[in-house]
Amino acid sequence: MSPVGFNVLAWSAVMSEKLNPITERLKTIGYDGVECFIGDQPVAAYQKFGGHLAQLGLKSTCVMVVGPDQNPVSESAKVREQAVDFIKSAIDRAQAMNASVICGPMHSAFATFSRREPQPDEYKHSAEVLHAVGEYAKQANIILAPEALNRFECYLCNTMSQLLDLIRRTDHSNVRAMFDTHHANMEEKRFPDAIRTIAPVLAHVHISENDRGTPGDGHIPWDDTFKTLAEINYTGWMTIEAFTRNDIDFANSINVWREYNDPWDIAENGLKFIKKMQARYAG
Repeated sequence: MSPVGFNVLAWSAVMSEKLNPITERLKTIGYDGVECFIGDQPVAAYQKFGGHLAQLGLKSTCVMVVGPDQNPVSESAKVREQAVDFIKSAIDRAQAMNASVICGPMHSAFATFSRREPQPDEYKHSAEVLHAVGEYAKQANIILAPEALNRFECYLCNTMSQLLDLIRRTDHSNVRAMFDTHHANMEEKRFPDAIRTIAPVLAHVHISENDRGTPGDGHIPWDDTFKTLAEINYTGWMTIEAFTRNDIDFANSINVWREYNDPWDIAENGLKFIKKMQARYAG
């Protein structure tokens, strides 16, 4: 059965000791691991946090984004080189934390648009960058799991079909894919078809309600989701990604303007919901 994690972005995008009591409570609730945002803090901060998680018996995964100055699809070779260096630095931080997966829209710059549909050269550039950092991730024993985002946050990969094509172009065993229920709710016709499409390269799943609140409270087709994941024998992480305004700078950067649910309601009831659904569709 898939391990279950919780993304601490519900409290903060900044790595600090303030996250320690939060992770301790998540462990008490019953989580197998936590997911954190990889920013530009010193590697030592991630190493210290990873040590704390190890003491608790919690595993870890990470999420990251790239900006316009590190855009893998840029026409500029210099910018693409900066993308490689930036993602490598994220891998260094994740390795220091002993994380197993880095997910997120690392295939192209977040909320950066060309005002045209994705071009063949952009997929080519992205695949070249991802292959290069895949080699670096391999020595760190980390899986990179690029994420398809909705049309308001990204234009290169909105669907599982687009993401599968990119992963196949990348052609690296350490570069796989993520499925996020929130984004799929906007971009996919049917969840079962989308999950089966990405199944050959699926390495990470974000459990996220349509409003980014508590899983199970909204209208995501959860039965379709868990049933199909069971059918494809998915055993990777199922990590809750939900957002609040606890970290104002981060919330503003992703257009989160209101509270959806209290983070501890999300954590406690979200885990109960996932366990119930996993049991419903267990072999």
